[in-house]
Amino acid sequence: MKFKHCFFLPLLAAMGCQPMQQSYDSYEDYPVPEGEWNEMAYSPEETRFSLWAPTAKAVRLKLYAEGQGGEPTQVLSLKPAEGGLWSAAVSGDLNGLFYTFDVQADDTTWLGDTPGVWAKAVGVNGDRAAILDLDTTDPEGWETDERPALKSFADIILYEMHHRDFSIDSLCGIRHRGKFLALTEEGTVSAGGQKTGIGHLKELGVTHVHILPSFDYSSVDETRPDQPQYNWGYDPKNYNVPEGSYSTNPYDPAVRIREFKQMVMALHRAGIRVVMDVVYNHTAVTQGSNFERTVPGYFYRQTPDGQFADASGCGNETASERAMVRRYLVESVKYWVEEYHVDGFRFDLMGIHDLETMRAVRKALDEIDPTIYVYGEGWAAGAPQLPADSLAMKANIGRLDRIAAFSDEFRDSLRGPWGNDAQGAFLVGRKGHEAGIRFGIAGGVEHPQVNGEGTHRVPKFWALQPAQFISYVSCHDDMCLADRLKATLPKASPAVRASLHKLAETAVLTSQGVPFLFAGDEVMRDKQGVANSYNSPDAVNAISWQLKKDHRDVFDYVSGLIAMRRSHPAFRLGDADLVRECLEFLPVKESNVVAFRLKGNPNGDTWKDITVVLNANSRAIGFDLPAGTWQVACRDGRIDPAKGLGTVQGGRVSVAARSALIVHQ
Repeated sequence: MKFKHCFFLPLLAAMGCQPMQQSYDSYEDYPVPEGEWNEMAYSPEETRFSLWAPTAKAVRLKLYAEGQGGEPTQVLSLKPAEGGLWSAAVSGDLNGLFYTFDVQADDTTWLGDTPGVWAKAVGVNGDRAAILDLDTTDPEGWETDERPALKSFADIILYEMHHRDFSIDSLCGIRHRGKFLALTEEGTVSAGGQKTGIGHLKELGVTHVHILPSFDYSSVDETRPDQPQYNWGYDPKNYNVPEGSYSTNPYDPAVRIREFKQMVMALHRAGIRVVMDVVYNHTAVTQGSNFERTVPGYFYRQTPDGQFADASGCGNETASERAMVRRYLVESVKYWVEEYHVDGFRFDLMGIHDLETMRAVRKALDEIDPTIYVYGEGWAAGAPQLPADSLAMKANIGRLDRIAAFSDEFRDSLRGPWGNDAQGAFLVGRKGHEAGIRFGIAGGVEHPQVNGEGTHRVPKFWALQPAQFISYVSCHDDMCLADRLKATLPKASPAVRASLHKLAETAVLTSQGVPFLFAGDEVMRDKQGVANSYNSPDAVNAISWQLKKDHRDVFDYVSGLIAMRRSHPAFRLGDADLVRECLEFLPVKESNVVAFRLKGNPNGDTWKDITVVLNANSRAIGFDLPAGTWQVACRDGRIDPAKGLGTVQGGRVSVAARSALIVHQ
C-alpha cells in the first residue's frame, strides 16, 4: 500500500538555502544513508553528532551539564547532510556532558527532546544521552573475556531469569540484591546454607542464562531506587544501553555499562553464556517515543485506515520490513555482541518480524560467531500488517536457518492449555496427550511415530532440526509450574506435586529439542497463582531461597537430569535424520504413558539402548524390558546418572506412579 508523506526532505547545507518541502510516495522512498549509523562519536578534540531524520524541517542539539534538570548549556542547529542525516561537530572535550535532539516537523511543531534512537549511554531514566568514551567502561580483564565453548546448539540448556526475582530475597546472602552485580558475587549462600547466585547456577549445571529485558525500559523510575517497583521490562525506551535500576548508580552513565559487562564476564568465567531477551517488536509508547519523535510514522506499521497497527497488544508494532528498521535491528544485536559480549538473543513476539529481517540478523551474527543462539516466540498478540507467510511465525521456522521457536504444543501437552489454568493435561493424567509428548520428545521434527494411536494429534511438524525447537513447561509468562499444578490438582499433596514437578522436568530434559527452565522451577518456586505478574511486587515474583532447602530433593533431581543430559549425547542428537533413525517410541498398553528408546550408542554415547518411561498415572504401571541386565539411572523420583541406582533384569518391571524410569545397558 502506498501512503503520501507530506514531510520535509532537507537539502545539503552547502547549497545555502532553507530546506524545502518534499513529499514521499511511500516509506520505501525514504533515503538510506551509507556508512556508519552512529548518533554520537566522541574524541577529546571534538564530538560529532548525527541524526537520521529525513522528514525534518530542522534539528536542534541541546547540551546539558546533568542527566536531568537544568537548562541547556548550549543549543546548536544541525545541518542537513546526505542520506537523510543531520549532523554537527562540536570542538573541545565534551566527555561527561549530556545531550538531546529535537526535531522540527513543520513550521510550528517541534516533536520534543529525545536521546536519539541510538543512545549508547544515558543519564537517569534515559531521557538524555551521555557523551562518554565507552572504552573507559571496560572492567579489568574485559579484553581477554571469552565466551565459553559451545560445539552445538543441541548442547544448550537455557535458564530464564529476571534479575530482581533471582536475587532480591533478603535471605539469599547476596550483597547487590536485584542488580547486575548480584551475578558476580562468588560463594553466596542462603540463610539455610544453600548456594545462591552464580554458585547456584554452576551447581545446577545450565549452559545459558536468559536474562529478561535488560536494556533501558520505561516503567521503573530510576530516581526512586528505594521505593518498591517491579516490571518484567517489556516496555522498551532505549534499546542500546542497559537498564539503570539494575545498576548501583543510575545517575552515572558509565556505571550501568560497566556493571553489565562485569556480570557477563563473571558468567563467562563460570562457564555460562548470556542470552539477552530483546523486544524490538514494539515500544513502550508510540506518540512520544524516541522513534516517533525522530521520524514520524516510519518505524511503526499502520493499518489501511492510517492508524497505528497493534499486533503486539501494546499499542504499536514496529515495521521490520522497512530498510532502516531492519538495519536498526541488525546493528543493535551486533552492538550487544561486540560491546557487551552477549552470546544469544531471545526475540519477544518474533512473529511480528518479517523473515528477511530475521535472516539478516542470523547472517550478521554468523559473521561474528556462528555459535550465537537466536530464538523467539513464534507468534504475535494480534495479526501483523504483513502476509502471514512472510513473518517469523512458528509455522515458518522451517524457512529460517538456525533460528528456534518455543513449542507451546509441548508445554500445553504437559501442563494444559493456555488460557484455562484449571485444565491439566498429561501431567495430571488427562487422557489423549501422549502424541503431544512424543512431539516434544522428538524435538518437533517430523517423526513417523509421533502421532501414533489416539485421537489427540499434534499440528504440523514445524522444526526442520531439533535445535530449532525450545522444549519447556513454564516460563516467566503465565503460571509457573508449581502454580499450574496447584490449579489443576488443587487437592494434591505437596509430595504428589513434587513428583509431577520431577516428571515434567524429565520430559523437558530428555527432549531432543533445546531444554528451557524457568528460574526457580528447580526449587518449586511459585508466584502465588499470579500468571501475568509483569508488575506484581517482590512478594509475588521473588524466588524464596528457603525453597532450595525445603525442596532439595527436587533441585538434586533436576540438576541430576542436567548432568545426565550433558554427559550423554544420545539425549541431544542435534540432527533430524539422527532423531528419526535413533529415537524409537515403544508400545505401551496404558494411557498417560510415553516410552521411548535411543537405539544403540547414538552420537557415540557410552550408554546403550537408553530407555525412558514417563508414567503420569496415579498408580504404578508395568513395562516390558528386553532380556538382559539393565543399569538404572532414574527411578522412583531419584536420579544418579554417575553411580546409578542398581540394576534390573529384563522382563516385566514396575514404573512408580507419577515418575520416570530411565535405564540403559
